[in-house]
Amino acid sequence: MNEAVLLSACRTAIGTARRGTLRDTSAFDLATVVVRDAARRCGLPPEEIDDVVLGESLAGGGDIARYAALQAGLTHVPGLAHNRHCASGLASVATAAASVRAGMDRVVIAGGTQSSSTAPVARRRVPGSDDWQDLWMPPSHAPTPDAPNDDMAHLVGWNTARLAGISREEMDAWSLRSHRRAVRAIDEGRFADEIVPVQVTDRAGATSLFDVDEHPRRDTSSERLAALKPLHPEIEGFSITAGNSSGVNDGAAAVVVAGSDVAALHGLTPLATIRSWASVGVDPVRTGLAPIHAIRKALDRAGLGLGDVDLFEVNEAFAAVPIAAVRELALDEERVNPFGSGCSLGHPVATTGARMIVTLAHELRRRGGGTAVAAMCAGGGMGSALVLTA
Repeated sequence: MNEAVLLSACRTAIGTARRGTLRDTSAFDLATVVVRDAARRCGLPPEEIDDVVLGESLAGGGDIARYAALQAGLTHVPGLAHNRHCASGLASVATAAASVRAGMDRVVIAGGTQSSSTAPVARRRVPGSDDWQDLWMPPSHAPTPDAPNDDMAHLVGWNTARLAGISREEMDAWSLRSHRRAVRAIDEGRFADEIVPVQVTDRAGATSLFDVDEHPRRDTSSERLAALKPLHPEIEGFSITAGNSSGVNDGAAAVVVAGSDVAALHGLTPLATIRSWASVGVDPVRTGLAPIHAIRKALDRAGLGLGDVDLFEVNEAFAAVPIAAVRELALDEERVNPFGSGCSLGHPVATTGARMIVTLAHELRRRGGGTAVAAMCAGGGMGSALVLTA
């Protein structure tokens, strides 16, 4: 079978929403930056590209992929919008790989884009009345007392901590570790090859290049994290805080997925091969535990075991999520999130899955090969995972 390989992988630096450097840069502009650069980096003529698939959760229901293709000069390339909530970017890469492996497409740009700073808000007429509801968000599932659909701190963070028996202290310690690892990775230049600078114009008219993740906190500490108040003090024992949760962020990421025959024809060396992927559904109460099942399923599809994996990133939607995965799967913590994740780097929702794939692919290249797994939970009781080898 023709393999699906990554010929390029890039991302923007991640901004802190509403008060960070990308607060006035739209998801459309962020997508254009990474689509253009992924195409430039891949070593193929633009006419070889068949499609663009981008995650755009909470972006208003448009088709940013086609917009970005046009802005990047790829007039002949259509676009597909994907939404699997937090796993939208990962799903886009999997969809591209599936099409390539099926022989329907030869080259696809895939990824995700998120501007939480400029995301539109919806308004709808309340069914059965002429009243209008402002600030409406499409529900991921029908709510229950244990699984609200408008409060991820409860749905994902608290339920995962409660079901897996994870303490506040353990979550705070994981978050501190995440920030320290992200800062170290930045200082060591580990993200330099994957980041494409974004030209930003501030409100005073000054321009600058944004190319360093700004969400990791150098000044955080165990004491600072312990001092933060729970997000729901009215719930007895509630242990989720802003400190052990992911950020609200802006950013975009894209990869070029091609057939291994295309790479060979053009004499190109892939960054990595997409071996397998999987998505699962669980009771929404167990959303934060879904990555555990997705990892097992994806590895089984690849014919691999947990011991074959050199590197994991389990998105830190909340610190409880990777802690639960490490415990249940008996993973070596040193192989999990070595460069930080959602708590530190941030979680630009539709982008994160693709961003993880970008980072893992570049790290496999630096290591001279290996196997990596990107995994995450997604709203409504879902989980996704993707396996890379190099």
